[in-house]
This record gives sequence, C-alpha cells and structure tokens, in this order.
Amino acid sequence: MRKLILILLLLPSILPAQTEEIRWMSFTDAMEASKKSKKKILIDFYTDWCGWCKKMDASTFKDSAVVKYVNEHYYAVKFNAEKEKPITINDTTYNIVPGAGRNGTHGIAITLLNNRLAYPSLVFLDEGFNLLSPLAGFQTKEQIEAPLRYFAENHFRNQSWADYSKTYKNRFP
Repeated sequence: MRKLILILLLLPSILPAQTEEIRWMSFTDAMEASKKSKKKILIDFYTDWCGWCKKMDASTFKDSAVVKYVNEHYYAVKFNAEKEKPITINDTTYNIVPGAGRNGTHGIAITLLNNRLAYPSLVFLDEGFNLLSPLAGFQTKEQIEAPLRYFAENHFRNQSWADYSKTYKNRFP
C-alpha cells in the first residue's frame, strides 16, 4: 500500500506535463468560425518533405507564449500546400495546380504567397480573409512575436512594418 501511495505521489513529476497546443483548424473551419466571431487568420503553409516546417512545429509552435497568443488572437490554419482539397472563397475555387512546385501546389498557396513558394511560410489575413502579408521561412519564438502582434493588435493600420520592427521589444517570456 505504501508503494502504491508513493508511486501515485511521484507519478506527476515523472510524466511530462500536458501543455496546451495551438488550436489548428482547416481553412473551411476558420471561415465558419469567423462567421460567429471575428479574428484574424494565421495560415501555416507547409509540406510533408519540409524539414524546417517540422522544426517550427516542434519548437516555435510548442512554445507556451506563442501558443497562448496565437490561440487568443487568431484562427490558426495548418495547410499542406501540396495536398489540400479544393477551397472556394468569394466565388473562386482553388485547387492543386500540377507542375507548380515540387509535387504540384494548391492555388490558394500560390495566390497568398504571391507565387513565392517557400516553406514554411506564414500568411496573415484580416477578419474578412483579405491578405495582410506573407512571411516566408522558419521563425523562432523571438522572430515570430513582432509580426504576430503587429497584425493582431492592428499596428499595421497606422505604422509601417519598418518603423514598428525598429522599435519593437519582445515581451514573450
């Protein structure tokens, strides 16, 4: 009996802590959620073969401060740029475009990334699904904070990115 009590007391310190994760959703789910409650959209364009995408998933997108901020301020969309189903936005349907990129590329990725297919790439959309900005390449917690806040807190409405980023001080712990 003592052993059982000791094991139960030590178990929480042995097991890894359950951490909250970014609530990733499909593009379609983000469109539906946006009808009920408006938030900006953050899209993570990735591919199965992208090593930096996997590293960003394992580090930046697991950081508790990043997770909390993204979940509070964005509908986060995880989008495989080479495999997703057709998507219709404002009467335009986007599909995989054969021959674009390594394995064909989804038309929405081509459009939102301005035909600059690099992975990982993040795309920021406003509440009406209008493009605010793409952001190509791996981002650390320190690198991603400023653009997350720039768009979520509407600094882009009255300050250029160049001016904002010059004076920005990271606040994530």
